[in-house]
Amino acid sequence: MGTSANAAPGGRGAPVPKDVDFANYFCTYAFLYHQKDMLSDRVRMDAYFNAIFENKKHYAGKTVLDVGTGSGILAIWSAQAGAKKVYAVEATKMSEHARALVKANNLQNVVEVIEGSMEDVTLPEKVDVIISEWMGYFLLRESMFDSVIHARDHWLKPTGVMYPSHARMWMAPIRTGIVDHKLGEYESTMDDWNNFVDETKTYYGLHAGHLEYKGGSTSLWNNLHPHQVIGTAAIIKEIDCLTATVADIEKVRSNFSLSITMETAKLCGFGGWFDVHFRGRSEDPAKQEIELTTAPSVDYGTHWGQQVFLLHPPMNLSEGDDLKVSFLMSRSKANHRLMEVELGWTTGYMADSIALDALNDDII
Repeated sequence: MGTSANAAPGGRGAPVPKDVDFANYFCTYAFLYHQKDMLSDRVRMDAYFNAIFENKKHYAGKTVLDVGTGSGILAIWSAQAGAKKVYAVEATKMSEHARALVKANNLQNVVEVIEGSMEDVTLPEKVDVIISEWMGYFLLRESMFDSVIHARDHWLKPTGVMYPSHARMWMAPIRTGIVDHKLGEYESTMDDWNNFVDETKTYYGLHAGHLEYKGGSTSLWNNLHPHQVIGTAAIIKEIDCLTATVADIEKVRSNFSLSITMETAKLCGFGGWFDVHFRGRSEDPAKQEIELTTAPSVDYGTHWGQQVFLLHPPMNLSEGDDLKVSFLMSRSKANHRLMEVELGWTTGYMADSIALDALNDDII
């Protein structure tokens, strides 16, 4: 529900150079309006609330670490569920608001708010539970899970549990009218650029035509209606939060099959979403497993929405048609909190591929 620092890509929680740690990422979460957006997400809030209070056995009398506490709500709930000590780590000045909220709920003797990056914090003891709302758009944008892995490897007891305990990434074929809209935007942008090049040459004698201008992208954030999903969904990545390493999530590579389930359908792209589960661990399972899903929904949408990867032109397909899809998502070299995606797909009679600057601040 807040932020922590980032761990180095490729290492198990090793610190990253300061020039890789982007100030704007932390600044975003330091403002109350951003926290309000997350706190207003009922699906998100209900899932964490139920996960904690339906599984008090994991909290009563236990020590808890909240990674990226933000406003402090998860730390407060952990204390209200009976935790004897909660360490609430927050990398931004939101920690001041968290302390005020903790005091307002008379829990300052249980919840200790610590301002600092998770990688730099030293706790006086190991903990029984690590809780965190670390998920970004399409699960892995922002790379905050690196900090959770660092916390787990350094501060979780051998018998400890992770909240959430598991995560999955999904993808399905979709139909949408956004394709034409985005194409219109792209053409308008390119017209503006070409006019700029012409005018610069005419008025100032400057030849700028050799410069490459990328005026559009094929990926964007969206809230899909379930009716826009035109085929089966496939899991493209499963994560066990108790054992996953940074290397496991630096690159997500998957080959999977999708099947069209509508009698006639226009394939306009692919929609991606995620879910997380609160299951405890095999030796100490949750009394009540809770799921938080960001799948397309009429009544239970989330602030995460879905990530949409558009195709142009759309393709007419029929019920029973199969798609073979190859997927690769890796961290941007320019900013490892952002992701780049490559999608390739084939049907029985056609093949295509698209490279996407996806999950980018210019897009979502």
